[in-house]
Amino acid sequence: MDYSIESLPLDKLQTDCIIVGLYENLALTASASHINQGSQNLISRFIERGDCKGKVGETALINWLPDTSFARVLLVGLGKSEEMNGKNYRNALAAAIKTVRDSGLKSAACTLAEIDVKDRDLAWKTRQVIEVFDDALYQFKHCKTILENEFKTDRISIVVSENQQAEARTGLVQGQAIAGGVSLAKQLADLPGNICTPTYLAEQAQSIAERFTSMSVDILEEADMEKLGMGALLSVSRGSRQPAKLIALNYQGGEKNGKPIVLIGKGLTFDAGGISLKPGLGMDEMKYDMCGGASVLGTLQAAAEMQLPLNIVGLVPSSENLPDGDANKPGDIVTSMSGKTIEILNTDAEGRLLLCDTLTYAQKFDPDTVIDMATLTGACIVALGRVPSGLFGNDDALCNGLVKAGETASDSVWRLPLWEEYQELLKSNFADMANIGGKDAGTITAACFLSKFAENFRWAHLDIAGTAWRTGLTKGATGRPVPLLAQYLLDRCRA
Repeated sequence: MDYSIESLPLDKLQTDCIIVGLYENLALTASASHINQGSQNLISRFIERGDCKGKVGETALINWLPDTSFARVLLVGLGKSEEMNGKNYRNALAAAIKTVRDSGLKSAACTLAEIDVKDRDLAWKTRQVIEVFDDALYQFKHCKTILENEFKTDRISIVVSENQQAEARTGLVQGQAIAGGVSLAKQLADLPGNICTPTYLAEQAQSIAERFTSMSVDILEEADMEKLGMGALLSVSRGSRQPAKLIALNYQGGEKNGKPIVLIGKGLTFDAGGISLKPGLGMDEMKYDMCGGASVLGTLQAAAEMQLPLNIVGLVPSSENLPDGDANKPGDIVTSMSGKTIEILNTDAEGRLLLCDTLTYAQKFDPDTVIDMATLTGACIVALGRVPSGLFGNDDALCNGLVKAGETASDSVWRLPLWEEYQELLKSNFADMANIGGKDAGTITAACFLSKFAENFRWAHLDIAGTAWRTGLTKGATGRPVPLLAQYLLDRCRA
């Protein structure tokens, strides 16, 4: 997709469609008013017919205007001007690009960055155009020989005034980087488990590192993990013919000896549940159990594209969880890298076994902050649905920073407690802890389990089970929480 910043006068723009706004009181945005005056008031006459009332997300495509250089005008409803916030702005953008896409148009010029959005600047507005448009234009093509309804839109220009060019270009760079990271996370997640194996994920990390001089990669094999004593992680891979990998992608954009931000993403490329076998219905979606790992790779790529002045380490423990004669059994006890022993009461609670050893491994980097993300518990969907990701942590400043970043990025999180009463549910008669805490508060006890391996650093956990992919007719990966993490990193650069 080709995105650009455009400052030509509107009457000189060459595009298939120009996108302009209409408020609920039928007031036109500045660009819409300019076009209206130069086209014999055709837009006003169109509105007077009642075909567009300006409600948020309402669209109307005008297919001909006299005396203009562009073929069409797309009117997009913006609602009430005093209620124009980040969410409504993104909703308007989403409606606009859907109409452009579904109309089969190859190019469009968007003027909506000119409107006032509460507490948001031009760079943010420009960035959102790219992120929202790119999300709507994503199509999974890797395994298709015939692609019905292939989207034709391939050029988007964002219209700003000449004196706004610099700020808009900041948004352009950020938007392209973040959208690229989201797209990478989607592509990896949408691949089937027979293609996207732990080895394939490791190869993708190596490809990313080769593109940037600021990056390096280290792939730990099972023999390496065995030497480190990663008994929890390796116990998960025993049921699979695919060897486990621990991917360590290192981005060095800050001071040489500066402490890094460590991002950890669960990379389970397929989860059948192991001996505690999942129900067959919907099991195909368990290819998405590596969305945390895919998001780490997407975020690291975005950070490198933006050349952020930070040091970031991305860790992706990757395996499959399948039933086999050598697989974990309920009641087995394994020893983690930390030395803590774990009674496996449910082999389908395997993600925490991957993550706990990776959290211990993260200490070698002397981290400033550690953030892990995982499609960890169905209980998180029960608690929060598919709107926010679940957030836990042992540091209020870190958690508050993630909440704020989520609000800015429109990639929301909701913080849940880690009270001592929940820790009691993980007690075991036979090991230091159990890997599940019973039927109550499943998403919280999973986070409590991880917290036992994160006591030596500032740590946050994101449960993305409800937000990493869509199900039903629109089934597919979302790329979350790449926007949230990218915004958090941008905020850290400004701190």
